[in-house]
Amino acid sequence: MLIDFFLHLRSARLPVSTNEFLTLLEGLQARVCDHSIDEFYVLARACLVKDETLYDRFDRAFGSYFEGVAEVPGTDRGIPEEWLRALARRHLSPEQKAALEKLGWDRLMEELAKRLAEQKGRHQGGSKWIGSGGTSPFGNSGYHPEGIRIGGESAGNRTAVKVWQRREYRNLDDSVELGTRNIKVALRRLRRFAREGAADELDLDGTIAATARNAGWLDLLMRPERHNAVKVLMFFDVGGSMEDHVKVCEELFSASRSEFKHLEYFYFHNCIYDWVWRDSSRRHSERIPTLDVIHKYPSDYKLVMVGDATMSPYEILHQRGALEYLNDESGAVWLRRLLDAYPAAAWLNPEPERSWEYRHSIRVIHDIFGGRMYPLTLDGLGRAIRELSKKGLY
Repeated sequence: MLIDFFLHLRSARLPVSTNEFLTLLEGLQARVCDHSIDEFYVLARACLVKDETLYDRFDRAFGSYFEGVAEVPGTDRGIPEEWLRALARRHLSPEQKAALEKLGWDRLMEELAKRLAEQKGRHQGGSKWIGSGGTSPFGNSGYHPEGIRIGGESAGNRTAVKVWQRREYRNLDDSVELGTRNIKVALRRLRRFAREGAADELDLDGTIAATARNAGWLDLLMRPERHNAVKVLMFFDVGGSMEDHVKVCEELFSASRSEFKHLEYFYFHNCIYDWVWRDSSRRHSERIPTLDVIHKYPSDYKLVMVGDATMSPYEILHQRGALEYLNDESGAVWLRRLLDAYPAAAWLNPEPERSWEYRHSIRVIHDIFGGRMYPLTLDGLGRAIRELSKKGLY
């Protein structure tokens, strides 16, 4: 099975050598890790991957090969607790879901405080206490139209207004091969060439003219290399519902890295607040204050936000509405700060444009951006570039 795993990694374009694979086998023989698939993952990544930029590719290959496996094969295994929770998940009819009450933000937080003070043990399948598999607004693996997920995995409904757990996101892979060159072609419309830097390129026309003026004596002239002088500041939404759009975002990211010499990028989740990050694996330890970004990059940068804008409206409009922590200022305040700092701005949304009117949060951000939201399609990208290229916005 592990030989097939090794070949699977190679087919996923991971540069895994035979020596590294033998190191992994030696580690297993020495019982460096237990039979847990999580511990095996850590050992395998440490032995087989030597470059941090390949972590995302390894994660995808590992996940596709060991999907559904809870332990390393060949050992006794029990039924994972996650499976039991999933079996207990209740399947509600549309009528039952409609009957559940949306508490509203203030009352939701008040009720959570009461539950935390009163609850003494674990609950499952109920409608009041913090538990799993039920219809309570607090817990996981169940259903409520407007709840707080505490621990566990999402049931897939995407109705939580806050998630009370530490979540991990991944960086976008800028080495991904584009399925089409059209994205690059579209981005090339956002160009303003200039010659900057040291004079290290031969100026052929100038050399000929200077030599002619010099009675035939060779007079070499040099000039700075010609570059696209457009400066771009990009923010990518990662994690949650954006996992459905990783491929197209990676294509955009890869094309942008190759087309723009002056490109700065950052990651956020759902909505911009007081900090962003550059590396998702260290996003809790290496936070970058959003104000520092605004102060560092001048107003001639073009602001491009990339995200599905799909979230609870509380995350945009309310203080302390952020999904994972208690923010002092609402997301709307930070979005308007960015728009004030960067007049040339656009929001690219990978969700189909026909669905925007049915999602409250998309309408809110669409209004904040003054209608400058465009679908992440070739047509939408062209419209966004025309907006960013308007005169008077440089």
